[in-house]
Amino acid sequence: MKLTKRPYRLGRRGEAAGETRRRIVAATSDLHAEQGIAATTMRQIAARAGVSVGTVYHHFPSYADAIAACGAYTTEHVPAPTDAIFAGVPSRHERIERLASAAFDYYARLPVLGSVRRDQAIAATLRKFVKQEVVHRRRLAALAVGADAQDRRSALVAALVDFDVYQALLRQGFDRSAAAATVAALANAWLDGNDRPTDA
Repeated sequence: MKLTKRPYRLGRRGEAAGETRRRIVAATSDLHAEQGIAATTMRQIAARAGVSVGTVYHHFPSYADAIAACGAYTTEHVPAPTDAIFAGVPSRHERIERLASAAFDYYARLPVLGSVRRDQAIAATLRKFVKQEVVHRRRLAALAVGADAQDRRSALVAALVDFDVYQALLRQGFDRSAAAATVAALANAWLDGNDRPTDA
């Protein structure tokens, strides 16, 4: 009888451990969004998750490990825009509008991106995410423009749909929708006059 019950107990114990880990990761994510990554401590994570500091370290031996897990959690729950935003859209004007809207919607759901950029020196995971975000945004901009990712027209669009531009427009009183529409209009106006790439 004991042999048949043991796997069950181990399974329940594993489920409990998994739930604890999820609580810790969610607590880490919440703290990062509220106060930034560099300002968050393992003790704060433990308090928010309702576990001991030792339990946090049991699941994540270092803060860098907790950051990595939080990054995976965030990527799963707040996915970045994909090529699908351009599906069935032949017009460059509309593709730019789709990109600006999707990018700014993503930033609205991921305000911690500012902290990721600011605090990237503290963890390799953050530096990697920042680099990947730049490459991904530049690729989407190229698809929207219909040019190579290295083309300066793609570079301009990628810069205009950057997180920092979004934040700057919000500070000036634009809401998310108005900010996206304004950026798209600016990008399209410039592109209309620069249909062909020119030397830098």
